[in-house]
Amino acid sequence: MKSALLIDPVDNLGVALKTLSPGDTIELAEHTVTISEEIPPKQKFTLADFAVGARATLFGVTVGIATEAIPAGGLIRTSNLKHDADGFGRERKSEQSWTAPEVAGFKERTFDGYHRSDGSVGTANHWLVIPMVFCENRNVNAIRAAFERSLGYEKTSHYEQLAANLVDALKNGSSAEDLASLTCEELTATPANPVFPNIDGIKFLTHSLGCGGTRDDANALCGLLAGYITHPNVAGATVLSLGCENAQLEILHQEIAKRSPDFNKPLLTFTQQQHPDEKNLLETAIKETFIELTKANAVTREPAGLEHLCIGVECGGSDGFSGISANPTLGALSDRLVALGGKVILSEFPELCGVEQELVDRCVSDEVAKRFVELTSAYADRARAVGSDFSQNPSPGNIKDGLITDAIKSAGAAKKGGTSPVVEALDYPERATLPGLTLLCTPGGDVESTTAMAGAHANVIIFTTGLGTPTGNPVCPVIKVSTSTELAEKLPDLIDFDTGSIIRGEKTIDELAVKMLEQVIEVASGRIKTKAQILGQDDFQPWKRGVSL
Repeated sequence: MKSALLIDPVDNLGVALKTLSPGDTIELAEHTVTISEEIPPKQKFTLADFAVGARATLFGVTVGIATEAIPAGGLIRTSNLKHDADGFGRERKSEQSWTAPEVAGFKERTFDGYHRSDGSVGTANHWLVIPMVFCENRNVNAIRAAFERSLGYEKTSHYEQLAANLVDALKNGSSAEDLASLTCEELTATPANPVFPNIDGIKFLTHSLGCGGTRDDANALCGLLAGYITHPNVAGATVLSLGCENAQLEILHQEIAKRSPDFNKPLLTFTQQQHPDEKNLLETAIKETFIELTKANAVTREPAGLEHLCIGVECGGSDGFSGISANPTLGALSDRLVALGGKVILSEFPELCGVEQELVDRCVSDEVAKRFVELTSAYADRARAVGSDFSQNPSPGNIKDGLITDAIKSAGAAKKGGTSPVVEALDYPERATLPGLTLLCTPGGDVESTTAMAGAHANVIIFTTGLGTPTGNPVCPVIKVSTSTELAEKLPDLIDFDTGSIIRGEKTIDELAVKMLEQVIEVASGRIKTKAQILGQDDFQPWKRGVSL
């Protein structure tokens, strides 16, 4: 295993792959440097003396400016480097050519999915129960209580059993030590005897919006909910409205028509203020939903070409290895899917800071480039208007593990999108429609971003992480990818795929990209459940279009 890495020949920062000690001599390309202080794994060190004002480069782009002199072989930290990034223009500097990767082995491959009347194919078959406004959350939860256990979809019964065992042990006189020794049963990958075996789950999208905010907030919420209702992984939906909220059912229907002009899925809507009481509302909603579930259960999986896959690419809990192992592997998979005619969605605009010009140059037209620039510039302007900035995006965990500036984090994060041309730039909560790589304006926050990508019709999300995260999505399977084997072994209940062998020099990015695509096919076919699915991790967080990084 190498002790350090030079990512790009123009970089003046190296990356420690293991602990470097003072006096160690490191040779990276034409650079020979003596380490001047201990450099922990994942951290960056200078390859030459830095004067105050020196520009630091990593991944071939500017990632910061030195705020104090740093000797060659010195550790980069927040006290000696501040965020800075290369500027970008509104137009493409040059049209870029793209050589697609070899995908002959996958051209005839299929996954088993749910074919919808509009030609899309789902990787799952869910029914949704949705409130138009937070006032209806209680009623949605009442339907959840009625259905989850009785239909066999409850995911946390092993904790309930543990609590019951604790109560029984206490009644039988067990000591505190005896109680502490009791353990949970293993969580199973599939529900026990579901009543509707062809329905993967009933999902309840409670939220805190729908009224009291701006009209733009309400319209965006309706657009997001319409994205979920028309999603290929969704068989139909039950929608509860209070009646007087900003997010009116009429707006929802308009947003559905934008995304699916010939929409023909079952959509049950109930307005509480039009029912004599809550009991009547819930009885009616439960009975009508149950009847529609019997029909949705008749749909079965059938083979579909890989061009029907739409992958959302995400990173969260990132570390100093994210841009070296997991993200480039995901980028290589993204390129393969694009070459096969599929779709890829790259979001998290605050985490594209410093690589905007590369993305502008990769746009297939001036119009696409212009829209991307307008969207990211407007977002940055809104952040600055309230005294914030994209530079504040890295979390304490990111910084501790080597992502000292937003530009360092962004340069690695952008690798998830691979190298293919950018075919469209979308604002939240629009839907991806074109084969190829789409840029979707979202925050960098894990759940806001994954929520938006599912709303844009990603039917599988691949989520890279260096620190670990449980994030999932109600309708879209989320495959969690670790940057290191240490993380995969530490949190086996969260991680589905390990790219740590790249850090050890045992596997190449292309080898793991092929292996990852094989796993995507298995997940899309329902033959493998992701860890987030097993945990019942159904994270749903609409973006309130104030400032969120």
